[in-house]
Amino acid sequence: MFEEVITDDERRVRDEVRSFIRDKVDRDMILAMDGKQKEYPYEFIKAAAKENLLGLRFPKEYGGRGLGWVSEMLAVEELGVLGIALGCAYSLPSIVGEGIVKFGTEKQKKEYLLPTLQGKKICGEGLTEPRGGSDFFGTNTTAVKKGDSFIVNGEKRFVAGGVGADYFIIYAKTNFKAKPHESLSAFLVDRDMGVKIEEEYELMGCRGMGAARIVMKDIEIPEANLVGQLDDGNAVFNAMMVPERLTSAAGPIGMGRASMEIAVRYADKREAFGRAIKRFEGISFKVADCTTQLDAARGLVYRAAKKADTGKWCRKEVSQAKVFATEAGFMAVHEAMQILGGIGYTDVYPIERLYRDARLATIWTGSNEVQRLIIQNEVFQEILSEDRTLKRDIELDTPGAHKTEEKIYSEDPKKYYPN
Repeated sequence: MFEEVITDDERRVRDEVRSFIRDKVDRDMILAMDGKQKEYPYEFIKAAAKENLLGLRFPKEYGGRGLGWVSEMLAVEELGVLGIALGCAYSLPSIVGEGIVKFGTEKQKKEYLLPTLQGKKICGEGLTEPRGGSDFFGTNTTAVKKGDSFIVNGEKRFVAGGVGADYFIIYAKTNFKAKPHESLSAFLVDRDMGVKIEEEYELMGCRGMGAARIVMKDIEIPEANLVGQLDDGNAVFNAMMVPERLTSAAGPIGMGRASMEIAVRYADKREAFGRAIKRFEGISFKVADCTTQLDAARGLVYRAAKKADTGKWCRKEVSQAKVFATEAGFMAVHEAMQILGGIGYTDVYPIERLYRDARLATIWTGSNEVQRLIIQNEVFQEILSEDRTLKRDIELDTPGAHKTEEKIYSEDPKKYYPN
């Protein structure tokens, strides 16, 4: 499992998380969550915090370990074996914490991030609204300045931790004349400031995460709870999308891996027509294809993680990882169920639960259709900006030449389409 590309320190983190899952996570809790008997995995968060496993990337003074993105992706993949709900609960401190670490005040870091990573506070985020999901900057939630406070009105839907979270990072419109990307601000909103649960959703998967629609009506938020600069919610959002989408990519790899392991063991023992079904190419080729896809997905996730560690713009790499890994993970679960046949459709094995969970991964944190829009946009910008730079350089090097882009292409097409 990519042993050759991860460091010894990263391997130790992965093994530590594996041990935590094996020894400290109660299987009955997972079943209770899926059976809608448990609204939020509080004990899981407290157990992970006790082992200092939350917010691995963040500075030690705020409860983290100061590790890199790859270590966190390894941890999320391992937790993905348990399903998407616990992976989401584990990832939220990283997602919300990213906004606080990069844009929050020292007071916000100590009053919100530190207790979150200590397991003393549960966090959530409010992004999606009833009028639109992917149209994030078209939000209707408003925050109007009033003295030293903001009065917030609006609602958010599909909030993981809508039931359970002590506070949320909420985006609201604060500039009503600006362009959409310059109109929003981010706020830390405590539940006891007046956040109400309007509806708790009955979900196909990801159960036990308290997904709900929350409403804020004339809630007064102190100005001190503004995250970053006024009207600069775009910057906070873009920062949070890196852990949001990378964790969404890593988790399904764990789901797919777990499903494949079950399918391989089953195919080795299950017999049909006088031999183990692993001897049939209709079965064994599924294993080959899915394993290849999962390994390729890891490569994209680790590449994006390493680029994120540099602090450079990594929007394309993150979206590529999210698209490919979520689809590879879902396909692996899908094919594992096919290999098991009818028994895979029952709750005898966890594959039916993982199937329901994995389906969500291609929808949330920005649907895969939106990710493809981002990827193509980044690719066009990269290539066309290179073309313009090349054209400019040639014109500067050859005074009076004024060569067109078409002539540049005809001179050396291999430069643009290498073998």
